[in-house]
Amino acid sequence: MGINVVEKVDGHVKVKHVLISVSDKSGLETFIPELVRLVPDVRIFSTGGTFIKISDILKDRAAAHLTRVSEYTGQPETQGGLVKTLDFKIYLGLLTETYNDSHQADLNRTGGVPIDMVIVNLYPFKATISREDVTPEQARGNIDIGGPCMIRASAKNFLRVSPVVEPDDYPAIISEMEKNKGCTSLALRFDLACKAFAHTAAYDQAIADYLAACQFKEVDQCYSKA
Repeated sequence: MGINVVEKVDGHVKVKHVLISVSDKSGLETFIPELVRLVPDVRIFSTGGTFIKISDILKDRAAAHLTRVSEYTGQPETQGGLVKTLDFKIYLGLLTETYNDSHQADLNRTGGVPIDMVIVNLYPFKATISREDVTPEQARGNIDIGGPCMIRASAKNFLRVSPVVEPDDYPAIISEMEKNKGCTSLALRFDLACKAFAHTAAYDQAIADYLAACQFKEVDQCYSKA
């Protein structure tokens, strides 16, 4: 099966739909109100604690801008947040191309929307394994799955989507959107994609290094056998 070859993109993309799911919630107090100011009809999809944080920030404006991912997808989160964003409708929104008629037909068929910005940072794996008493099971539980998938999908589609992994980038993003009437440029999206892939690569390397250093007996001691 051949891959999609893209020949036409929009240099500037209006940020209409944003997906936010972060462990590090710093900077949201400033970023979210600025985002709403610049794009008064922006729609934000979120999960878990991030949804609660954004609700607190927006207060009485939350209903106009904020939607739970589970409400959008029609699929409830599994216990413990094990599966929240791994959904066909989400990845249509991340990966579809603006000038691909088949992709647009898929969005229409599912009632999906193109997601223009993804703000994700990952479960704190390094912080978890830095604790002296950490067990392999605790480390395993802090391996993020949905986050890296969303980062990679949005970074792959930097042609249209802004993948944001660092709160330090919020001011630059707002500054560019201010200059471009709520839009991001291809140059900014490409720069963010480079950071995003470096972020997931470092995250995966930390996991690989930790597991390689574990003795199997440490792993085995974590569990009783069925």
